[in-house]
Amino acid sequence: MKHRTPHRTGAKGPDELRHQIEHARHQLGGTVAQLVGKADVKGRARVRAADLRDKAGAMTVQLRVSAAQAGHAVQGRAVQAGHAVQGRAAQAGHVVQGKAVHAGHVVQGKVAQAGHVAQGRAGHAGHAAQGRAAGVLVRLRRPAVLAGLASVAAVVAAGVARMRRR
Repeated sequence: MKHRTPHRTGAKGPDELRHQIEHARHQLGGTVAQLVGKADVKGRARVRAADLRDKAGAMTVQLRVSAAQAGHAVQGRAVQAGHAVQGRAAQAGHVVQGKAVHAGHVVQGKVAQAGHVAQGRAGHAGHAAQGRAAGVLVRLRRPAVLAGLASVAAVVAAGVARMRRR
């Protein structure tokens, strides 16, 4: 409570008495307003609820901004990882392609060598034997080509299996 004015023995006149009465009314009015404010539980609850709604709204906005920033960061990392994987896959593809080309050249060389050997044998055997040698050449080339294609397929399959393990 507020300090009370010391009791006086009396007012010195009617004007002073009116002044003291106004002053007492003013003090009592402030005290009553405070008591009414404290007694108004619903009003205080409404004010508190409005404050909490404002805080919750601000936190919601802040959380949305944080979530958006986190989403952008994750998206950036995913794009970088995708590019890295794509680069490694391209590199592995080039390696497999190089090995397949090399294997094809090796097979082609062996087939050509077998053809030259067969052709040389046919030339030495004479005209009659030359016809038989041509048949052998045709028979030799087919298995050699098939063997070459099989080795190329094996190299490609090994490269693909290696890429899948990574």
